[in-house]
Amino acid sequence: MKKLYSLSEVSEILNKNKETLRRWDNTGKLKAVREPISNYRRYRIEDLQIFPEFQAISSKVETDNRVLPNKDYTVLELFAGAGGLAIGLEKAGLKCIGLNELDKWACQTLRNNRPKWNVIEGDIKNHSFDDFVGKTNIVTGGFPCQAFSYAGKKLGLDDARGTLFYEFARVVEKVQPDICIGENVRGLLNHDQGRTLEGMVSVLDEIGYNVVLPVQVLKAIHYNVPQKRERIFLVGIRKDFAANYSYPQPYDTIYNLKDALKKGPLFDSDVTVSEGSKYPESKRKVLELVPPKGYWRDLPLDIQKTYMQKSFYLGGGKTGMARRIGWDEPCLTLTCSPAQKQTERCHPDETRPFTIREYARIQTFPDEWIFSGSISQQYKQIGNAVPVNLAKEVGYSIISCLNQVYSQ
Repeated sequence: MKKLYSLSEVSEILNKNKETLRRWDNTGKLKAVREPISNYRRYRIEDLQIFPEFQAISSKVETDNRVLPNKDYTVLELFAGAGGLAIGLEKAGLKCIGLNELDKWACQTLRNNRPKWNVIEGDIKNHSFDDFVGKTNIVTGGFPCQAFSYAGKKLGLDDARGTLFYEFARVVEKVQPDICIGENVRGLLNHDQGRTLEGMVSVLDEIGYNVVLPVQVLKAIHYNVPQKRERIFLVGIRKDFAANYSYPQPYDTIYNLKDALKKGPLFDSDVTVSEGSKYPESKRKVLELVPPKGYWRDLPLDIQKTYMQKSFYLGGGKTGMARRIGWDEPCLTLTCSPAQKQTERCHPDETRPFTIREYARIQTFPDEWIFSGSISQQYKQIGNAVPVNLAKEVGYSIISCLNQVYSQ
């Protein structure tokens, strides 16, 4: 069990604002230990026992989702991107036998890093996937979220036609894996007032798969990822496959930006120097004024109004704008472009976006995984990926399900 917890970890577990915790520290209500040099706050587990949340943590056994497969389980991945999900499943012990991806640079990334992988480049609509029938235990895919037509009360495969989910379902119906896994953004839960997800569940039911309900949102910070990324995983079990699926158990430890970029429990060395985007001089001058863990509201009022323009007068916190990440907090969700005004992710000490290798570390890609294409193409591949460590934990949950049926 951990003996020291960071400010970010205590904030997440207690669901308290960090400013509240800092105030408690200053007033003596909940004292923190200050690290030398950095002055970061750390909390002793014995001081946190006044809270039921930490009493529960102290009394339970540390989570460990690891499990060995009883046999070689095979994966066909659709919409594979740069391989975040595939690497994680591989680390869990699953065997990738095919990856379909449209983007040529992502395909090049996959081939360069895994020459033996079967990369199927091109539009999913143009491939039959006949070769995978009877050979595939799992089909995965991070399909884009698109609304359906609603011709009848019970939505079926025809209602999904024209969407990329239709193509995902088409391949699942053809290949007939034991399990299918659809990955998507959290927004799918409420897309079109929830009807899109309802339609997907109905389609999978029509083609012979029971969806595990309720569909869960997995927070990457609970799965050894130093990033506040949230993804849903839509899990379908073939109706004649007598096994139960359980989502992976979350871990107590929450890693922060320091864990991502410095030598420590996640990586055995500091992040290497690499290329990256730069801010325009006008933006750099503004962000220079933002402290670590600060954002646009920490700017002088006149600069706030100039920088935010019309957004200044609109509702909502817009906390991703002019945002500088702190060393002792998980990074906010990475996007395909690190310098966009709506989603700035500024380095804690230097006034610049995160570099390519820093981006990859925050997504828990291994350091040896090299991305192809221009700088913008590389950011796009990394920003779109499933975090590798999250994918690994999902992989363990899949293996646990398959092991129920397949014996050694």
